[in-house]
Amino acid sequence: MNLNWVYHAVAVRAWFPPLYFALPAVTRPTAHRTKHFHGHSMPGLLLGDVFPDFEAETTTGTIKLHEFLGDSWGILFSHPRDYTPVCTTELGRAARLSTEFSKRNVKMIALSVDFLEDHHGWAKDIVAYNCEESACCSLPFPIIADSKRELAVALGMLDPDEKDKDGMPLTARCVFIIGPDKKLKLSLLYPATTGRNFDEILRVVDSLQLTAGKRVATPADWKPGNCVMVPPSMSEEEAASLFPAGVYTKDLPSGKKYLRYTPQP
Repeated sequence: MNLNWVYHAVAVRAWFPPLYFALPAVTRPTAHRTKHFHGHSMPGLLLGDVFPDFEAETTTGTIKLHEFLGDSWGILFSHPRDYTPVCTTELGRAARLSTEFSKRNVKMIALSVDFLEDHHGWAKDIVAYNCEESACCSLPFPIIADSKRELAVALGMLDPDEKDKDGMPLTARCVFIIGPDKKLKLSLLYPATTGRNFDEILRVVDSLQLTAGKRVATPADWKPGNCVMVPPSMSEEEAASLFPAGVYTKDLPSGKKYLRYTPQP
């Protein structure tokens, strides 16, 4: 098992028990891929990396990440602790948007550094937060039980400024979006004090899926159906051929013709 990709094994194992999953080797130098937390090497996942496969216990049973995702897109999002207010609102919002994520062929999976029994109890609170009657719906995605913080360490999820009553660091609010090719497409990192906007995460998924299949980019505040942008590397001739609906170029003081729009293909 080659663990040089994400951390120096001796340093991490002195703090936590051995990890129970194998991480793939990659060609980029470790020196450019690690960060440090209290003297311990931590991973630095880069966009385009194959996301580590792992096995974990969840509220729906044991899963292997790549097998769980199959040919779908995936979102792995972490939370500081169970039975906390911001986390409850976040999972509640993610649950309410689960149908929209499913329409986009996205599977969600959450992670928190608590025990499986805690997750099951907390899930009832999340459901009750969403519904007037707690029996009217169920949590539509699994929650990983990472009580030993093994995944949190391996994936660089820990927040050094937020600690539990025992002084142990909690997980930050991480978001990893994984493509059907199992490569990391986007990562977001929020502090424990700031809840995430899951409508924005849904919008990002729309952009990632569109630009994965079309040679376009999406501008600030783009929403599905809005005009998209023509990449600056594309010639005018090629743009005219690829986008028969037309290309609009905004005039700028510089005289440069780089702000080019076209209807969403």
